Amino acid sequence: MTISGFSFVRNGIKFDYPFLESIQSILPLCDNFIVAVGKSDDDTLGKIQGLHSPKIKILETTWNEDLRSGGTILAQQTNIALQQLTGDWAFYLQADEVVHENDLSVIHDAMHRYRENQTVEGLLFEFRHFFGSYGYIGSSRRWYRKEIRVFKTGLDAQSWGDAQGFRIRGRKLRVKQVDATICHYGWVKPPRIQQLKQRTFHKFWHPDSWVEEHVGGESEFDYSNGGKLVPFQGSHPLVMRDRIQQENWRFQYDPSKLRQPFKERLLDALEEKTGYRLGEYKNYEIV
Repeated sequence: MTISGFSFVRNGIKFDYPFLESIQSILPLCDNFIVAVGKSDDDTLGKIQGLHSPKIKILETTWNEDLRSGGTILAQQTNIALQQLTGDWAFYLQADEVVHENDLSVIHDAMHRYRENQTVEGLLFEFRHFFGSYGYIGSSRRWYRKEIRVFKTGLDAQSWGDAQGFRIRGRKLRVKQVDATICHYGWVKPPRIQQLKQRTFHKFWHPDSWVEEHVGGESEFDYSNGGKLVPFQGSHPLVMRDRIQQENWRFQYDPSKLRQPFKERLLDALEEKTGYRLGEYKNYEIV
């Protein structure tokens, strides 16, 4: 059984992505790792080359700045790396997603268990979305709870939408839930860099006029509107240790000042009481 990891990144340093930690978190599990590195304004390419891993294959790409609808460019870059995979299983991580070392054996065991099972096409992961600080995670319905990050190769699976998940010729993949979690750190970075990232990335969904109206200028990002958060009580992946120790901005969360639309507040209360998320988007079929 062979495993191919894959990802994409551009301006990983400029936007303070934990892209090196992301790659290194699953590299021990992978036989090879394909990463599409977009032409950047920083030394993202050099940093990946500096890992000096014979497992890593770098594909240098140029992003099409004219693709400004639905995050299409993100799926395109994902598929560039996906097309180069050679393993039995594909393991996808975005540049701000990291896997805990304690979960690697669980993931490997699940791959081994289902590799001959033709009804299982992929593995479904829980997501833990950190927000504002490494000490808080999102707990409201605005944060998606599960997504596919591992699937079998040879199925013609392609990145779907804005690269959040995958489908096979428009059909949802049939998956098994795995007892492992993806740590998503995309919303944890200095407020100034977060604002710069938001201004840049919203341009892959919206015109400049929309960005100016809804995202604003070069000021610091306002972390006060992240919805309901809860303190994180667990342990972070070891590869994140140095980055976490370098957190140098102040983040405060006061539940009494929480700003939530009435509908979201009502649905969050329903979910907290019943465990059921009404109207949840599920880009997968559990078998």
